[in-house]
Amino acid sequence: MVKRIIFHIDANSAYLSWEAAYRLQHGDPLDLRTVPSIIGGNPETRHGIVLTKSIPAKQYGIQTGETLYTALAKCPELVIVPPNYSLYMQCSKAFGDILREYSPSVEQYSIDEYFVDFSAMERLFKDPIKAAYVIKNRIKNELGFTVNVGISTNKILAKMASELEKPDKVHTIFPEEIAEKMWVLPIEELFMVGRATSKKLRSRGIRTIGNLANYDPKLIKLFLHSHGLLVWNYANGIENNPVRENRRPIIKGMGNSTTISFDVEDRDTAHLVLLSLTETVTARLRQAGCCAGLVSISLRTNEFYNCSHQRKLFSATDCTNTIYEIACELFDELWKGEPVRHLGVRTSELCLNDFHQIAFFEKDYDKQRAVDRVVDVIREKYGNGSVFRSAFLHSGVRFSSGGTVEDEEYPIMSSIL
Repeated sequence: MVKRIIFHIDANSAYLSWEAAYRLQHGDPLDLRTVPSIIGGNPETRHGIVLTKSIPAKQYGIQTGETLYTALAKCPELVIVPPNYSLYMQCSKAFGDILREYSPSVEQYSIDEYFVDFSAMERLFKDPIKAAYVIKNRIKNELGFTVNVGISTNKILAKMASELEKPDKVHTIFPEEIAEKMWVLPIEELFMVGRATSKKLRSRGIRTIGNLANYDPKLIKLFLHSHGLLVWNYANGIENNPVRENRRPIIKGMGNSTTISFDVEDRDTAHLVLLSLTETVTARLRQAGCCAGLVSISLRTNEFYNCSHQRKLFSATDCTNTIYEIACELFDELWKGEPVRHLGVRTSELCLNDFHQIAFFEKDYDKQRAVDRVVDVIREKYGNGSVFRSAFLHSGVRFSSGGTVEDEEYPIMSSIL
């Protein structure tokens, strides 16, 4: 029987690395990775949150998910770069295209990580570890960013291996190396062990992955139910799912939100902010080849009161105008007149956009979709600000707001005990 060899290849600080590589390739002398810098928020208003950070920024204690306000308090010279989702999609595709030159079995797991089944490639590449270095160095030299490569006999061990030390590394965790390399790690390092699960495990004296692996699975199931068996399997390196060729990442939803630099006190301005958010969200939907069957909006008042509202669509869509109109209707139904400081638009219940069921009273969907496609092409070629709606002129609202990405792109690698 052929021994399985699985690679997990993960871009290091993907958004920031991709932005840095793009700028260097276009003549910018500054490499964002060498200075305290972040991707996220609005550099003009300095509102929003940190999506990803450079290693120098990490040395100031800056954390992913914190506000730009607190990040700037830690490092006043921090370089802030807004997110560029069209660039990220292009980089992700180029990343995957290189990997497919080394194996026909490549699965995109999220925008910045892939699994590669290397099991049948021994005749071309005798040593998988040497092949991993070739792939890693080629991505670095040709695309300008670094990756980590984890190697093992299944997906979970390969993924754990790729996380061991960053950046620009190749690591292995083969079954015989689990005790030495994985069991010694804190329980929080195990894939699928979040804050709540970690708290429950630590309350029972389970502090390392090894503690969990050697715990009675029947007792784990008593207080963590089926999730307990899942993480127990992962702690023992048990996972047998195949690498699925040409599989799109499982995306449950796409959204964007923004903290506004002033109190929004009128409906028209709020609608304009929703339009700027919807422009970003729907462009990403189309890039991913998805339509949304559910639209939701969220708001936070200047008194920090949070609320949300959603609506299921009769037919899924990726049309900017359609989703914007629904977002405005949801806002009007939800808003009670209080000053608003934060707005968000989210789409979920996604499906592929290769088929559309037209409703009887629906507006000319094909015409709107054609316009959206033309705008996407222009922005991709000439930049995000090359074309935007005249409603944003002199409005005080950016045509492309946001910076809080609300994707759920991480499917569970299910495992059977």
